[in-house]
Amino acid sequence: MANKQFDVLVIGGGPGGYVAAIRAAQLGLSTACIERDSYADLKGEVRLGGTCLNVGCIPSKALLQSSELYDQAGHSFVMHGIGLDSLKIDIGTMIRRKDNIVTQLTAGIRGLFKKNKVTLLPGHGRFVGRDDDRWQVEVVGKDGGEIVEAKNVVVATGSRPRHLDGIPVDNKIVCDNVGALSLDAVPKRLGVIGAGVIGLELGSVWKRLGADVTVLEALPDFLAAADAAVAKEAWKTFTQKQGLKIQLDARIGKVTQGKKGRHTQVTVEYECGDASHVLECDRLIVSVGRIANTDGLGAENVDLALDERGRVTVDAHCQTNQPGIWAVGDVVRGAMLAHKGMEEGVMVAERIAGQAGHVNYEAIPWVIYTHPEIAWVGKTEAQLRAAGIDFRVGQIPFAANGRALGQGDTTGFVRMYADTATDRVLGVHVIGNNASELIAEAVVAMEFGAASEDIARICHAHPTLSEVMHEAALAVDKRPLHF
Repeated sequence: MANKQFDVLVIGGGPGGYVAAIRAAQLGLSTACIERDSYADLKGEVRLGGTCLNVGCIPSKALLQSSELYDQAGHSFVMHGIGLDSLKIDIGTMIRRKDNIVTQLTAGIRGLFKKNKVTLLPGHGRFVGRDDDRWQVEVVGKDGGEIVEAKNVVVATGSRPRHLDGIPVDNKIVCDNVGALSLDAVPKRLGVIGAGVIGLELGSVWKRLGADVTVLEALPDFLAAADAAVAKEAWKTFTQKQGLKIQLDARIGKVTQGKKGRHTQVTVEYECGDASHVLECDRLIVSVGRIANTDGLGAENVDLALDERGRVTVDAHCQTNQPGIWAVGDVVRGAMLAHKGMEEGVMVAERIAGQAGHVNYEAIPWVIYTHPEIAWVGKTEAQLRAAGIDFRVGQIPFAANGRALGQGDTTGFVRMYADTATDRVLGVHVIGNNASELIAEAVVAMEFGAASEDIARICHAHPTLSEVMHEAALAVDKRPLHF
């Protein structure tokens, strides 16, 4: 019996993979997507969407929304004249809501596959060789294995949480992102190792719900990837206003579990400078980065090049060292962002179809969904100075904005950098309510090579938070109208 053959075969059904498969099918290419049962549903069927939809972006934002509403009810409603006799949180209901959202979205991708005639192949995909002009991939599922062939293969196997030696993760007491999204109760004391995006977001969820949260970060600088002004504002807000305990330059030592009465307790020994410290907590979240999923890919069977970190080596258009093999998303260089993987998936599908797909890596937004939200695109001040670029800066606080005042949240600002000679926008950084939505205007501006003057000349609706972006553009030329 002949092997199944496709024009395009995608290994992995996460954001980069399922988008690549859908776009390839839209372009008239016979397409299949391999996905193993990492996130099998109650029926045992594989769930598409990868880490992002199942145990990452989507469920974390659902919990962040629930926890934010709880926090507002306890602290912000009173300023609106709204009083509550009692306030409680049902964690079980909150988790079920999160799970229902995940189920709806993952099922939706199955529907999109059906709509676009993408064949789903449940199982683990592994390269086994090449036959003439077709790559051969073995798909091993519950009912055995089969060999499928394709002229083009897109590797989109994503990433997994990085764990620390000597700290076993059981996702009950010691958790990575998976367990941290499914705690059955609010821990009295929560420890978090890692003050990156995942650590801050998940720490924020349980802090708002009443946990005493301590975050241990190995680096000496807080949010080193963000603009220094934003990081400074975030530090002040998280630590002074919200009471999040963050210890920088913390070197983790021994981590042990033991019983204290009827409860299990985690003890973390760590050092800061010359001093030794001990953190005792009821639950511990380990969020120290992610590792590319290339184990078991069979890269050695087709001489597919990997870098020193186990990522698939690609060029600017996500082409690997082998003709017809591409790779996108977390499994390649660059930021591990779902939307970056999606854009790469579209680019690769279009290039396979003979089009000129591309990704502008200089205009990919970053977002941290804490409260306040943090978002940016383009260069930071430190990067501009290091590159010797002469720039002008405009910064406007949300405290000067009528909509922010009406919403009762004036934390943060918009900060914009523009080239002194050309006025071209080089970077925009936002910390504040709805920063994740506001940054889109800056992304569009940078994608089209806009100047700060272009944004300053655009009419922004009043009253809206977007007016702060407008005022920041005006401030680049030292002519803001409302500040």
